Amino acid sequence: MATLKIVTYPDPILQRKAKSVPKVTRRVRSLIDDMLETMYAAPGVGLAAPQVGIRQRVIVVDVGEGPITLVNPELIAEEGEQLGIEGCLSLPDLVGEVRRARRVVVKGRDRRGRPITVEGEDFLARALQHEIDHLNGILFIACVEDPTHIWKVSELEAMAEEEMVHI
Repeated sequence: MATLKIVTYPDPILQRKAKSVPKVTRRVRSLIDDMLETMYAAPGVGLAAPQVGIRQRVIVVDVGEGPITLVNPELIAEEGEQLGIEGCLSLPDLVGEVRRARRVVVKGRDRRGRPITVEGEDFLARALQHEIDHLNGILFIACVEDPTHIWKVSELEAMAEEEMVHI
């Protein structure tokens, strides 16, 4: 396994649609392993292949319940609504408020090429939608309803430090 370089905005690969994976091969499984290692090292909770410079429809997600790997994932159902703060490993100093479905169903293939269906609610649903957006060339900053609800992490940290009371 290897830690891969995470591509950052404005690299054009991040805004291009990823290509379908015709077959889950040893090379695809190796990519999945490398993506998981990269995501954990970052640290992050999700990663899409375009974020490591590979235009294939592969995502990995782990919101604390163990890794989920999906090849050619498709969002097949969504319900409800949630509004929350998102960040992205490819936009490392930005966070923003994004509205997403509260519950989703995603189908795809697992690391062995077998059909798999994943149901996610709340944070897992948000992470799955965010990573699938990456496969379609969509960044979270394009999903923010109000551009005034995008913040620089460094500025938020500076403001929080200024407000700290030292005893």
